[in-house]
Amino acid sequence: MKRSLLFIVLICLVYTNPLSAQGSLLKKVTGAMKDELLGTGGSSSKQEAEPACACDQPENVLDMGGRFKLDYKELNITTMDDGSFLALDRRSGDYYIVRDGTTQGPYKDGDPRIAGYNIYNSDSRDMNALLTRYKGIISKSGDKYQITMGGKTWGPYAEIHDFIVTRSGDKFACMAIENVAATEDEGKKMEDAMKNAKSDQERMELAMKFSQQMTSRMMQGGGPESQMPKLVTNIEGATFNPLQEQGNLSGSSKYDDILVTTYNSIRTLQGKTLFRLTNEMTGAGNVFVNSSNTKYAYYNYGTLTFSDGKSLPDCFNPHLTKSGGQVSLVYMYYSPKRNAIVQCKIPW
Repeated sequence: MKRSLLFIVLICLVYTNPLSAQGSLLKKVTGAMKDELLGTGGSSSKQEAEPACACDQPENVLDMGGRFKLDYKELNITTMDDGSFLALDRRSGDYYIVRDGTTQGPYKDGDPRIAGYNIYNSDSRDMNALLTRYKGIISKSGDKYQITMGGKTWGPYAEIHDFIVTRSGDKFACMAIENVAATEDEGKKMEDAMKNAKSDQERMELAMKFSQQMTSRMMQGGGPESQMPKLVTNIEGATFNPLQEQGNLSGSSKYDDILVTTYNSIRTLQGKTLFRLTNEMTGAGNVFVNSSNTKYAYYNYGTLTFSDGKSLPDCFNPHLTKSGGQVSLVYMYYSPKRNAIVQCKIPW
């Protein structure tokens, strides 16, 4: 019925206009009407194609066209330890918590409901964030910090950074420094004292005093070696030495394990090289090793590339999960068809 009406309107438009005007009129109207009459669809009905990384049965993560009206290009998404997501809308500054397909929010920065989430994006040396995120594992001991797990205690340490706990919660690794010449609080007190000094002579005397205090502490605390970072872990046989080897601890590269990533290799804490990395992988944001150590994938500039040469472009937020005993490499993408952020799982 609708197409018949459109056809009649088209005929009327042609025969009720001067002949000289029919050509330009037809050019303006027949294209869109022909699409409608033939069911081919015009520009107004054209839908953006699904990205090349699309899978057959994706899972919805966050609806863009629902009550929130979000733009996927303006979102930052962080994966939490419990598998939930924190989405930040950069335009509005609003936060959304996504858990088990349900979205809660919006929340503003400082809202207590997201207080435990923002620590995931904090600096790895922020001890307040570490104390909050790993409550019960890292605790304050005087002006230092200690680590407790499985009934054992490590420390105290003046500084702890790059702290990683496996998904099972029974293994950890971090970089720690036993002593520092001055703690953060002491450094602030020194800085304030120097600012409040009334003369150059007083500033010089304060500088000498602080220098002597720091030298004395360094010698009493085990010498210079106690102020160098070292690996602290409960993983047996760990040999990684940050003073002799270049590398970063990674708790996201293999599910429920901690590895060392360098510019050209992926290694275990015991020093075994699992894979040599190619030049194309230099600067990759994430590297993922499967459970059997037989293949890997790396993520760089929106593309997830596998060791067999296969690649998945236009995706983001790759991470490892486990459900029903199956470890999966999960990635997300924006689906124009669903107008939603969705995720796909690859057995890993």
